[in-house]
Amino acid sequence: MYSKDGSPGPRQDTGLQDNGFQAYDAKVRRLHGARGDYEDFRRPRRMRGIRAVPVRVIVPNLVTLLALCMGLTAIRFAIEGQFETAVIAVIAAAILDGLDGRIARVLRGTSRFGAELDSLADFVDFGVAPALILYFWGLHEMKSFGWYAALVFAIAAALRLARFNVMIDDPNRPAWHAHFFTGMPAPAGAIVGLLPLYLNLSIFAVPNVRALVPFEIAYVLTVALLMASRIPHFSGKRIGRVPREYVIFVLFGVVACVLLLASFPMEMLIALTFLYLATIPFAIRRFNAYAAQDAARQASAAAVQAPPASQARK
Repeated sequence: MYSKDGSPGPRQDTGLQDNGFQAYDAKVRRLHGARGDYEDFRRPRRMRGIRAVPVRVIVPNLVTLLALCMGLTAIRFAIEGQFETAVIAVIAAAILDGLDGRIARVLRGTSRFGAELDSLADFVDFGVAPALILYFWGLHEMKSFGWYAALVFAIAAALRLARFNVMIDDPNRPAWHAHFFTGMPAPAGAIVGLLPLYLNLSIFAVPNVRALVPFEIAYVLTVALLMASRIPHFSGKRIGRVPREYVIFVLFGVVACVLLLASFPMEMLIALTFLYLATIPFAIRRFNAYAAQDAARQASAAAVQAPPASQARK
């Protein structure tokens, strides 16, 4: 603003003009290399929080990764034709798979990440590895039919694991369902599915000839069907304390099984396979008994809650 004589007059104090002069002044200072009023103002850095992961969470995941390594190693030995070593690697993967969950529960290190990692490792260890071992061992004699059986076995293992992950989060699942698996578990399916190979590598020395391949394919498809089905199987996860009077017998039996498995691995695996298959009818019978008891309990509860017939007429 200028006065009547042409000299610059006093500037009016308005917010708009002040902002304009401040912006202009800042631009001029920057052009001349001077430091602006807000030059020393720095935006605070955002520190990303790094949370420490407890060791009790890491240990079960390490066991799962070791099981995954065993499954991949089994595939390598199968490609090289060392089928007995491949079978031992699958058995080692099954043992590690049984330990990682129990270690996580004991250490209270269960996590969603560990559950997902365990499912992915199980698919490789007990779906892909046994299918490829069987195919490289004898199913390739039938070419496309043998590969079809291997594919169905791996797919059945994947479906079994996916259904297990969905059912475990079901809040309406009865408590007694924890005593059973819905469908043959993937580790058991892998061990049971390798039975033709056990028979060939054991003292029975069943020949690996083309004439027997159709029966082997039928057997592999049957095991795949058991994994994908809803047939109940016993679960050993609820095995807790052993009565004091049976401790000696349990210890003796475990040590005897371990020694026999180390001395006669294939023969022992044959016996364990037939023993497991023999438990399926008993599991079905026990499951139906639990279901009948549950249905009767629900019917009695509904009868108690329902109003009497006389009140219903009124």
